[in-house]
Amino acid sequence: MNTPTRTAGSIFLSTLPAGRSDRRLALAVAIASTAIFLAAAPFAKRPLAPVPAFLPLYQSALVINDLITAVLLYGQFRILHSRALLALAGGYLFCAAMAIFHLLSFPGLFAPAGLLGAGPQTTAWLYFFWHGGFPLFVTAYALLKDRPHQAGRAQTGVVTPVLFGAALALAAAVALMLIATLGHNALPEIMLGDADASTKVFVASVTWLLILVALVALGRRRPHSVLDLWVMIVLCAWMFDVALASVLNHGRYDLGWYAGRIYGLLAASFVLVVLLLENSSLYAKLAKAHEDERRERRLVQEKSAELAELNKELEAFSYSVSHDLRAPLRVVDGYASMIEEDHGGQLDANARRLLKVLRENAKQMAQMIEDLLAFSRLGRKQPTTERVTVEELVNRVIAEQRMTYADRAVEFSVGQLGVARADPALLKQALTNLIGNAVKYTRGRYPARVEIGIKPAEAPGGAPVYYVKDNGAGFDMRQSHRLFGVFQRFHSPQEFEGTGVGLASVERIIVRHGGRIWAESRPNEGAVFYFTLEPDRAEEAKRQPTAA
Repeated sequence: MNTPTRTAGSIFLSTLPAGRSDRRLALAVAIASTAIFLAAAPFAKRPLAPVPAFLPLYQSALVINDLITAVLLYGQFRILHSRALLALAGGYLFCAAMAIFHLLSFPGLFAPAGLLGAGPQTTAWLYFFWHGGFPLFVTAYALLKDRPHQAGRAQTGVVTPVLFGAALALAAAVALMLIATLGHNALPEIMLGDADASTKVFVASVTWLLILVALVALGRRRPHSVLDLWVMIVLCAWMFDVALASVLNHGRYDLGWYAGRIYGLLAASFVLVVLLLENSSLYAKLAKAHEDERRERRLVQEKSAELAELNKELEAFSYSVSHDLRAPLRVVDGYASMIEEDHGGQLDANARRLLKVLRENAKQMAQMIEDLLAFSRLGRKQPTTERVTVEELVNRVIAEQRMTYADRAVEFSVGQLGVARADPALLKQALTNLIGNAVKYTRGRYPARVEIGIKPAEAPGGAPVYYVKDNGAGFDMRQSHRLFGVFQRFHSPQEFEGTGVGLASVERIIVRHGGRIWAESRPNEGAVFYFTLEPDRAEEAKRQPTAA
């Protein structure tokens, strides 16, 4: 079944594209309606017994159906802010008002000649005004369908268009009622008692034409939503209604007159039924979503408890690693140092070289353990963000790097980096790793350059992009997917020292601050590391120029 995916923006009938199953159902209803019409048409003039209670019951059902449909459509307008929905809702409110006026003016129900000052032609003219007016609202719905929704309108801003649209629909109904009553004598004669006059066919033809115009206007507005399909079915049913009750029949209370009213009731029910089914479906989804949310919350609580236990185990493991691994390494390095100091003169060159390798590897292993412990602590420590002047923090890191690499001539360039919301200690650790790497991998470059700067946000209102750029060894971007992994190195330890944990720590720090990090590089052409941080919005607001 080719059913479209119901995304957040297409869960309503007015926005949900019609799928194959929707089209098949609508086509089946259209075929059934046509078949019934063709079966009833030859017998439309057959007289039947008058049933005085039929019309009040029928009209009351119409009014209720149309009012509920209008309310549901106004409710969707409140959510979607679509002027097309406002027009269609007004059409159903217009139909409800016209059904009331038609009922009150019908001769013999509440008064011999009907209420509202009705004349012999009033009821028939109200019928055609009613059936010709609704297609005009549908045409407006079709023309407004592609207009952009007025998203972002406050709830208080929805009341005014709803009231205005409802008032306009009711005013149109009242105006047509006054034309059919006060202007009765100026209208052509279309009824001869309970029988039809010959001129009634021309009036019905104009009504048919208006329905066809609305049907074509809506049919051409593609893609069709589910609501569009059912409004088109309504228009088809109205054509059968007018044909049976006003063209093919002889007058009131014959088979065509009764059958036309039944078509009118069905037409008023189609959209209401699918809207009610939609509401029940949305309610079921809401209930399911609520239950899923409760289930997810319970799972999160259970996982949080499990993570708390794991953190305790990780703490214990960290202490174990600290004691069980670092202590033996200190012993190895200590004894190697003692041998080197006490018996260095008695050792040949190869023994002294091997002793030096032993001490260097012990120190490298100790540093790797320290880096791993620091990396594991990053996963447990929650960043405590505050207002940080990034440029000052960068200058502190550069000063430390100058002391560490006092024998190196590195040119640093620092831009105006502004203020960010970050944990100062964690951000300093990330900057130390990034700038330290830049310095480390520019060894052998003359001059060695490291630039720390900032670029504007990639999107309006987004976070600015910081970068650390060097002219060092660089790397092949084909290996970039391994860049931020633990123990991932693109150069041998003999070329550049390090444990392969630094960039993994940087990524974890940036991500825990809600940012992201990426890099660009070419072998032997340096590298640029980009990362984002949440800016200090208060500082940004101060820098914005105020309107005069």
